[in-house]
Amino acid sequence: MSAGAPGSSLSINWKRPWLEPWQESGQRVAQAVAAGVPLYDALNREPAAPVRFVPQSALPPGEAYERYIFSSGQCPTREGAHDFFNGLCWLHFPKTKKKLNQMQSAEIEAAGVRPVRGPVRDALTVFDENAAFLMAPQALWDALIEKDWNKLFIDLRPLWPQARLVLFGHALLEKLVYPRKPITAHVYKAQPAIHSIAALDAWVAQDLSAGKLAGKPFVPLPVLGVPGWWPDNENFSFYDDSVVFRPRKIP
Repeated sequence: MSAGAPGSSLSINWKRPWLEPWQESGQRVAQAVAAGVPLYDALNREPAAPVRFVPQSALPPGEAYERYIFSSGQCPTREGAHDFFNGLCWLHFPKTKKKLNQMQSAEIEAAGVRPVRGPVRDALTVFDENAAFLMAPQALWDALIEKDWNKLFIDLRPLWPQARLVLFGHALLEKLVYPRKPITAHVYKAQPAIHSIAALDAWVAQDLSAGKLAGKPFVPLPVLGVPGWWPDNENFSFYDDSVVFRPRKIP
């Protein structure tokens, strides 16, 4: 069953495997908006968010978005799929989103808002927009780092039932409303023993640091290559596309 995305003509297929963690609250919010409720108000009806959602017009002219959230506890929200998924991220990962906001605010406080963000703010933005968390046996992680796609997705395919990939970035989720083979996540390694979104949220929030993010601890992963996520990858020729599944660069 599909449900319209707020403020647009998008149609979200909530049966996609990557949307499983978001389905319950996502459908409620989408249905409220479809009934005429503003997105910020629909999000405020959900529990757990550590911020209050407000219209985008509440953001004072000239004030940095991240600093406003940090100082006011309010998240300016536009109608549309991008901020819809951002709101869902606040609901499901409140500790991680709050930690990211604290770190963004600290960077702005230290250096101001500049044309060049710097390595930490760049990494924070990439994380917020496009990150995913992989909990998997070490063999899968090693193959991913090596970009050994055949090993990762074919030879080690029997290990994937022991793995879990959870999408986090709201721009990533927005792009996957219309799935395309090249869509790639920036994967962050999480402990394999984590079995719930709440536990994952707490672990990531504790694990994040400016120093770690400055080192760009991400590995690219074309998400539709994940076994069980896209029917076309049952035919292993799916992984022969070197434009998407790029080989590792040899130094």
